[in-house]
Amino acid sequence: MKLENFRNTKDLKRLSPAALEVLAADIRKFLIHSLSDTGGHLASNLGVVELTLALHTVFNTPHDKIVWDVGHQSYVHKILTGRKDRFFSLRRLNGLSGFPKIHESPHDSFGTGHSSTSISAALGLAIARDLEAATHRVVAVIGDGSMTGGLAYEGLNNAGRANTDLLVILNDNQMSISKNVGAISRHLNQIRTASGYLGAKEDVHHILDNLPIIGTPISKGIRAVKDMVKHAVLPGVLFEEMGFKYIGLVNGHDISALLTVLRRVRGIKGPVLVHVLTKKGKGYNIAERSPKNFHGVGTFCVHTGKPTVNGLPPSYTDVFSKHLCRRAAADERIVAISAAMPDGVGLAKFKERFPKRFFDVGIAESHAVTFAAGLARGGKRPVVAVYSSFLQRAYDQILHDVAIQNLPVIFAIDHGGAVSGDGETHQGVYDLSFLSHIPQMTILAPSSGAELAAMMDFAISHDGPVAIRYPKDIAPDKPAAPIIYGRSEALAKGKKIAIVAVGAMMDTAAAVVDKLKTNGHSPGLFNARFVKPLDMDLAAQLAGYSYVFTIEDGVRLGGYGARLQEAVVSASAPVPVSTTGRKKPPLFHVFAFPDAFLESGTRAELFARYKLDPDSITKKIDILIKESNNAKQKKEKSGT
Repeated sequence: MKLENFRNTKDLKRLSPAALEVLAADIRKFLIHSLSDTGGHLASNLGVVELTLALHTVFNTPHDKIVWDVGHQSYVHKILTGRKDRFFSLRRLNGLSGFPKIHESPHDSFGTGHSSTSISAALGLAIARDLEAATHRVVAVIGDGSMTGGLAYEGLNNAGRANTDLLVILNDNQMSISKNVGAISRHLNQIRTASGYLGAKEDVHHILDNLPIIGTPISKGIRAVKDMVKHAVLPGVLFEEMGFKYIGLVNGHDISALLTVLRRVRGIKGPVLVHVLTKKGKGYNIAERSPKNFHGVGTFCVHTGKPTVNGLPPSYTDVFSKHLCRRAAADERIVAISAAMPDGVGLAKFKERFPKRFFDVGIAESHAVTFAAGLARGGKRPVVAVYSSFLQRAYDQILHDVAIQNLPVIFAIDHGGAVSGDGETHQGVYDLSFLSHIPQMTILAPSSGAELAAMMDFAISHDGPVAIRYPKDIAPDKPAAPIIYGRSEALAKGKKIAIVAVGAMMDTAAAVVDKLKTNGHSPGLFNARFVKPLDMDLAAQLAGYSYVFTIEDGVRLGGYGARLQEAVVSASAPVPVSTTGRKKPPLFHVFAFPDAFLESGTRAELFARYKLDPDSITKKIDILIKESNNAKQKKEKSGT
């Protein structure tokens, strides 16, 4: 069957394996050409085409529930469940999400975006089903990369103990974003490479089950021997020891084999894990050869695989990468830690130059932070490079293991603020708020590449935890003044109006200042630099202005502006300047994101939607000043 003739998942039930293979080839062609225009997660979806077709042939969503771990590999699922015609809008403003979303389709049984959550969520759905005496099936599809996350094993542990009907598909492509690392990855590799695994499994079980048992002592000894032999010969016993029936290995690109296995396990009672081998980038030779480069892609040329946008100036990530290597060459205390994505956070060059001082811990952000704390306690200067949205997963470790002990761990927080394309689950707008209320934490936000480098120098020399937060964006090329602990930077004093910008919003603030000047104002401009601690001298200065406006790429609640406003009000102490004996605090307004989850879109689109672009900010400032003046005139006329 061709994709153009496909209507819904009911069509799959009547197709032969050969017809499904034709459909699989057509879906791959559609994915490659569609994502070349929109960008997205290509390699992971090319790898699960046959698996997704088999799942939807054997199971019946939305009655049966499929939970996709992370969701990077859910595009084929979306195509099969009525969303093919919307793929032109993938990851765009008001468009199709790049991840499963319960509000988008009843076929998306659980919203995902971060890794290692599927088994826990699927277990919850299964237990809820049992409590309702329902009969539908629940399936979790999890990658081997996600199996490096501890939450996956918490889910497996409880699922095995619960002994409910639950199917876990381990989609094993030996990749997450970068190549998988660690003991779990080695264990899965043992299973992949075990010679004659399936036949050996049956033979070993037959032999062990027929061993004679004579007397209680000998019985105990035989059981011990059985356990030893099973662990030595059957690597899949790890999952069986956790209470799962382990079935594998299954060729994830063999439709017939997948259908046979899934139809058999559909009727098995209790928790079952099916181990499926797939190839990331399958069917697109360029992606097969370099799957990590096609994990998340922008627009690209189908024939060459090369991005259609080239020659961009250095990003904040590029600056971080280069400067960290420069400092590490001169300071052997510096070590770097990644949670399964050294390429994404700019640690690939560090890994190449200093392999003994680089540590990829897998998808284990909590472990990464506590591991860094141990390194710091041992006299090192660890740098944890991580996306802002992933750092949320290690909040307790930041507070408990790093901050309480005031250890010199440096958090290089990439993808801070609004993030293009990935939607709610990947927005980095919460970090300034959730880090600001942690005692002994220092937080900086650079407004240029040079300022990021200077902040890194400061962080390396600082005896305590430091977070440097920057966006996935181009780093402006302009000089930076020296970094002084807790001090902001005054770029223009101005009169009456003060604009304070946080980090990468400096260019927006500068544009607002220029617009206000054309309207006859003379605003001051300040670079916050330190989100924490607040510059109390700046707060005292701002108390002398009539209007103060802060601009930040984060949420308003608990953010920089809200905290600065409190400090400015406190700085407006009673002085004998009026009949009331108290100086009135300036009109203060915080420009930041509201208490909401940000959808997909480019940074520019999101700034415009939430009125954080220069034109919207300038317009709002003019309105606020006009309203303030009108209120003042009205008060004067009334004689009060």
